[in-house]
Order: sequence, then C-alpha cells, then structure tokens
Amino acid sequence: MGADDGPSATTLAERVVDRLARAGLTLAVAESLTGGALAAAVVDVPGASRVLRGGVVAYATDLKSSLLGVDRGLLARRGPVDRDVALAMAHGVRRSLGADVGVATTGVAGPDPQDGVEPGIVHLALDAPWGSHHELVHLVGDRAAVRRCAVDRALELVLGRVTG
Repeated sequence: MGADDGPSATTLAERVVDRLARAGLTLAVAESLTGGALAAAVVDVPGASRVLRGGVVAYATDLKSSLLGVDRGLLARRGPVDRDVALAMAHGVRRSLGADVGVATTGVAGPDPQDGVEPGIVHLALDAPWGSHHELVHLVGDRAAVRRCAVDRALELVLGRVTG
C-alpha cells in the first residue's frame, strides 16, 4: 500500500470522533512512530473532548515499559516494533488513562532500519472491553508519508472495530 493512498486523516478523525461519541465511548492513544500525530488528528476535530481522554508518546523504548506497562522482557527479546508490544501499548494506555478504547502505533518510519526492521513496517493495535486487535501494515514512502499513512490506518482500525 502506498503511504498517500486513502482518505485524509481529518475526515477519518471526524468519523472516529462521531462514531465514538454516538457509542458513548472514550479513546486513549499510545504512539511511537507517529509521535503525537494521531492524537493531534483527533484533537483537530471540534468536539474531540467528548471522546479523547489523552495520549502518551512513548518514542523511547524504555518509556513503553515505564509509562505503558509493556513487559521489559518482551521489549528486550523482540524490540519495540512487534505485535505483542503494540497490543500491550494499547492495553496500557487504555488502563492508564481510563478510556474505553486504547489504540497504539509502533513501527519504523525511516529512512533507516531500526533493530533489523525495515522502514514502513508498522504495528497497530486496539484494546477494548470486547477484545483486542492487531494489524501489521507495510507502508511505502518517505518518513513523513509513512507517518501520515500510519495515522490514517490507526483511525481506520478504530472505525472498523467500534460500532455505534
């Protein structure tokens, strides 16, 4: 998938805010490679305060453990760009911020590989009372494009997993 494909983050974010509000649900975000862009996309929507509890930008690996509760052993064994790390981030932010839905992004935006993981590899996760979900996406483009597309894909994940 190309990093510039799909609807804009603003349009998706508006739909996410509306869907969560109609369902009476709150959202918390845990971000690594997106560096706050996911929370910013949601905050850009008028009325976002109805649903957004907050976000944690855990860019450094150690913060994924200390702020989000990701197991240090898991991080040491697999590194920060991993399915189970993303799921733990989503669960940790949901628990820590008292939200109904937690969503997480972790991956490599580039331009260089990180811990043997190529740029464009992104793990997205959602944690909610009805269950957890993970998506592995392979994005193409420069650093900025990969980050933008990761935000879009995270918003699409929320839309696809929250009914309202």
